Amino acid sequence: MDWKTLQTAMADQGYIADDDLAMAVHLALALGRPLLLEGAAGVGKTEVARVLSQVQDTLLIRLQCYEGLDAAQAIYEWNYQRQLLSIRAAAEDGATGREVEERIFSEDFLLERPLLKAIRQEKSPVLLIDEVDRADEEFEAYLLEILSEFQVTVPELGTINAVTRPIVILTANGTRDLSDALRRRCLYAHVAYPDRATELAILNARCAGIEETLAGQIIGFVQSLRKEDLEKKPGIAEMLDFASALMGLGIADLTHDPVVLQASLATLLKTQSDRDNITTEVAQRLAGKAA
Repeated sequence: MDWKTLQTAMADQGYIADDDLAMAVHLALALGRPLLLEGAAGVGKTEVARVLSQVQDTLLIRLQCYEGLDAAQAIYEWNYQRQLLSIRAAAEDGATGREVEERIFSEDFLLERPLLKAIRQEKSPVLLIDEVDRADEEFEAYLLEILSEFQVTVPELGTINAVTRPIVILTANGTRDLSDALRRRCLYAHVAYPDRATELAILNARCAGIEETLAGQIIGFVQSLRKEDLEKKPGIAEMLDFASALMGLGIADLTHDPVVLQASLATLLKTQSDRDNITTEVAQRLAGKAA
């Protein structure tokens, strides 16, 4: 499909992608290249992978990165408990050392983790490598073989080549700089907070039936809130939670009840410092500007 058709298909799944992002996803699909999405937390980077798996009608495999992540959690590991049981059984049967080694280091004892699982699917899955910048620099070396050759080397079994090439989406929040080697292997798109029209379209797509006036106030309020001095700016998911909370409470106007508005900020502000900074007076000021 062309990039406009892809953009429409993503919108049908509730994701409003701007032209640049839709084109980047299209090129990644067309060229068979990984796509690195970089931007602040909460702008919808991870959601791109979920929606793309729905558009492509394929499996989503997610690798959540964190400090200390290694090959055992990301690529593969051996089922040590089964291996020990097999060794004991082989000893009772009088098997030779080589026979035991060949048995315990076979496919039957191999545990697939996300990266290995992704390259062994019959139909190309979407492989999401989420928050890759949270992993150690050393872990990037593990990724290079996957992203370059789409293969995994298991010393005991040899090289395992991809059955199909996965559609790879990497996300990064800017926690640390990624290596040039990793960036060279990827196409790139920066995902920013959406503009007013786009975020309003997202709200209307996800919260069907929301009143037009309230929807406009919510977007104005949240976008103004992001300009305040906050530790964690509310993302799109928080905006949708805020809208759902207001609709559930029967609120039709943000300026109607300051107490309810302040209480509903639990959906948007996720640290005590931010709650302290956005007082009732500040919230009312922002609501008044959004009205």
